[in-house]
Amino acid sequence: MNLILLEPGEIQADGTAFLSDDRARHIREVLRATPGASLRIGMVDGPLGRVKVVALVPAVQLECHLAGATPPRPPVDLLLAMPRPKVMKRLWPVLAALGVGRILITNAWKTERNYFDTHVLAADFVRAQLIAGLQQAGDTRLPEVSVYRQFKKAVAALTDGGPYAAQLVAHPGPAAFPHAALAALPAASRIVLAVGPEGGWVPYELEWLAARGFAAVSWGPRPLRTDTACTVLLGLIHAARAGSPA
Repeated sequence: MNLILLEPGEIQADGTAFLSDDRARHIREVLRATPGASLRIGMVDGPLGRVKVVALVPAVQLECHLAGATPPRPPVDLLLAMPRPKVMKRLWPVLAALGVGRILITNAWKTERNYFDTHVLAADFVRAQLIAGLQQAGDTRLPEVSVYRQFKKAVAALTDGGPYAAQLVAHPGPAAFPHAALAALPAASRIVLAVGPEGGWVPYELEWLAARGFAAVSWGPRPLRTDTACTVLLGLIHAARAGSPA
């Protein structure tokens, strides 16, 4: 946990906050903070700042100073075919830590229909997992999450986040990853990445995406698990964008 994130309602009018959950345990046992210590803080979807530890018991009392800037929303969105629930459970914090602006969970031909009947898509669970990822990465911008049981509706919903300077669909094969093309895009450009089921997109889905401007990209010929594919490809996108022109 590299950042203590607070919900807006947790900070009182005088700037004081009291914590008694895992964040309090982290402050006491991992950071081993003492009264008077200064720690990094952020408000969910808000600014960064510092806190002074006032007291550690019975609850951790913090004096908050949110004078920093609010981080920009990550310029990468993700269209993700719903994986197995246990994979999705461990993927939520990873996606937040990597930096994703919007996450659209969709059905696909090779997605089991019962995957959607799981608590790992419940709003409260998702929020908690995403916040854990943000605290790891030192960010405050919570990804926007939408769930679609129909593939075409999920693709159509992407227009709400556009226009996109690049629309990429991941699929094992000969298509190379466009490092140079992404690096040449203006810094403010938005990108969307579509990652399919572990069994891959079927030809119809690939054709549907291609007809709507998606270009195939690949890490290589080896099929990857969903969480590995998201980590590798989002990492490559962010690495390429780090060299973008102003």
